[in-house]
Amino acid sequence: MNVQKKLAVGLIRTKLNLLTFVDKKKAGEEAFKLFCTPFSSAGPECDVFKNGEPLQFKLDGRNVNGYRCNHPQPHKILILHGFSSSCHNFQTYAEQLIEKGYEVIAFDAPAHGASEGSTVNAFEYSAMIKKAVEMFGPFQGYLGHSFGGLALTLALEEMPHDANTKIVLIAPATETTTAIDNAMSFLGLSNSVLRKAIDDKIFTVSGKKTSWFSIRRAIKNITASVLWIHDEDDNITPLQDALKVKEDAPGNVQFFITKGLGHSRIYRDDEVIKAVIKFL
Repeated sequence: MNVQKKLAVGLIRTKLNLLTFVDKKKAGEEAFKLFCTPFSSAGPECDVFKNGEPLQFKLDGRNVNGYRCNHPQPHKILILHGFSSSCHNFQTYAEQLIEKGYEVIAFDAPAHGASEGSTVNAFEYSAMIKKAVEMFGPFQGYLGHSFGGLALTLALEEMPHDANTKIVLIAPATETTTAIDNAMSFLGLSNSVLRKAIDDKIFTVSGKKTSWFSIRRAIKNITASVLWIHDEDDNITPLQDALKVKEDAPGNVQFFITKGLGHSRIYRDDEVIKAVIKFL
């Protein structure tokens, strides 16, 4: 971590600790906002989407922008990127699926890439998915990385699907409780009062406890065929959470565990891409 990042982390830690002492509710709101704010914008646009058909719809007053490629085709795939990412990072998947004759649709989530907004939470990303399905579906397959994987499973609980629907989860954000614990650890926050304030804010926003935002919970309500890909060295969405799902032995889920790819390189790996395309 460079000096600038250390200073930024130190300032955030000091602010939240002081705010917790003065107003724990406000501290929870500020921490929740921080955790819902992407820390970087999208990279360069890729040709496969730039050459596709631009799509746009409104979600809670914000424009959500994306693309449709190889339209019309009888079989469609929806690609869902992770936190602080963009659909443009999945160019290779789009290209290979198009070569196979699929229609490919992808959007930048709210507060990401070309879409409007400054923050996004799992409920909002899930709502975006449901609206995309309503407007441009039905989809025979879905690909979700990280935060996109969590949002996808939450959406699927409320959408028609069956065993013929294909779902790929790459390094999905399995447990929100773990994500918050890791974020607080990274910031050097061990304040139990602040942690409770964050949980209270999540309940106020969603009407759900933090533990409800769990793929392990949601997967029990999903009948689709699922390929779950995770790396042993993932320090963002730890493998141990995924292994708990594996121990549950859901009959519709097959696991592909990799080594040495971490959280971001995993979806760029040639063998992973090959396995995903074959599955879909």
